[in-house]
Amino acid sequence: MEQCWRWFGPEDPVTLDHVKQAGASGIVTALHHIYDGRAWTLEDVLERKAIIEKAGLRWSVCESIPVPSEIKLRSGAYREKIDAWKTSLTSLAKGGVNVICYNFMPVVDWTRTDLMFRRPTGGYALRFDMPDFVAYDAFVLKRKNAAAGYDAALLAEAERRVKAMDEAAITRLEKNIIAGLPGGEDSYSREGIARQIARFDGLGDAEMRDHLIEFLKEVAPLAEELGVRLGIHADDPPFSLFGLPRVVSTSTDVRTILSAVDIPASGLTLCSGSYGARADNDLPAIAEEFGSRVHFVHLRNVTREADGSFFEDDHLAGSTDMVKLIVALTREERRRRAEGRADAEIPMRPDHGHLLVDDITKVEAGMRVNPGYSCIGRLKGLAELRGVMAAVDQLIPA
Repeated sequence: MEQCWRWFGPEDPVTLDHVKQAGASGIVTALHHIYDGRAWTLEDVLERKAIIEKAGLRWSVCESIPVPSEIKLRSGAYREKIDAWKTSLTSLAKGGVNVICYNFMPVVDWTRTDLMFRRPTGGYALRFDMPDFVAYDAFVLKRKNAAAGYDAALLAEAERRVKAMDEAAITRLEKNIIAGLPGGEDSYSREGIARQIARFDGLGDAEMRDHLIEFLKEVAPLAEELGVRLGIHADDPPFSLFGLPRVVSTSTDVRTILSAVDIPASGLTLCSGSYGARADNDLPAIAEEFGSRVHFVHLRNVTREADGSFFEDDHLAGSTDMVKLIVALTREERRRRAEGRADAEIPMRPDHGHLLVDDITKVEAGMRVNPGYSCIGRLKGLAELRGVMAAVDQLIPA
């Protein structure tokens, strides 16, 4: 697999020189300063590409072209937003970027309740704590009918937790859940997120899925024509938040999406950490079944807990058998080479990493470190994954 690294542009505290030192050759990035649904021009793309290539690296994957709420709702100016998305797609293709990751999550992107979950090693991980999330949803945000979505025991624990929180703890929890995460995603106030959630009132999974498929029917044929591969990212976490519809959470969801728009350009970003937060998702089996349509891979591991909580574990620890997953992906690459596919090498990146060593000192000193995207934790993860890939390539018979 092509070893890549997510970079958030010139403002990223992890520089392109750092990326080269980590041993990655491909860059995963986007035009994060144009994240409001406006079209990206070819000039914008070429300017960013030139910066990357000057550092001796390659812009391998665009992550992501944002999909505005109007498209997900198919309301308001959604037609203009789709046209802008297609313009951005075309600009990337003309600029030589031929893999695009995107997601269809409504309102909130990847969501965690704790960005500084201390591990026994002394490092810090990202965590999603189900009772804390319910405490925020039902008792801080006070979303209408929130209680109906949770069982009595979980609600009781959530209420106990929120009563034990002071204002600083509530503010920290709220910031972790709704303040924009890396990459220029929108941030919302409490009132703002409530308004955004309300826009999706009455929209169920079936209608949301239809909206996704209608969107794909418009953009995937253009991608196919331009030689671009689209990889939809899983919901993170892969279950409903705030009562919102989620339609990319299981292998059944994937099967439905890929069969509805059954062309090579319409494929997956296989995020092992997102799918892996559900016990009913078998990651090696997903890689085997949908391997021909896997266009991009995020390798991350989580340890699941009985109540739906999880934390981001070491890349080779956690609930997913990372070695078996890499074996499945290696076999898929070999199959593609045998077929003569131009996209035989699948781009991957170490997805997130623990906050370690002097990155901890930087956070304590008030310096900016993107949650999950510190340098040293990802460098460690990439090194571990690289070792597994090398061993698998040598030891698994061709």
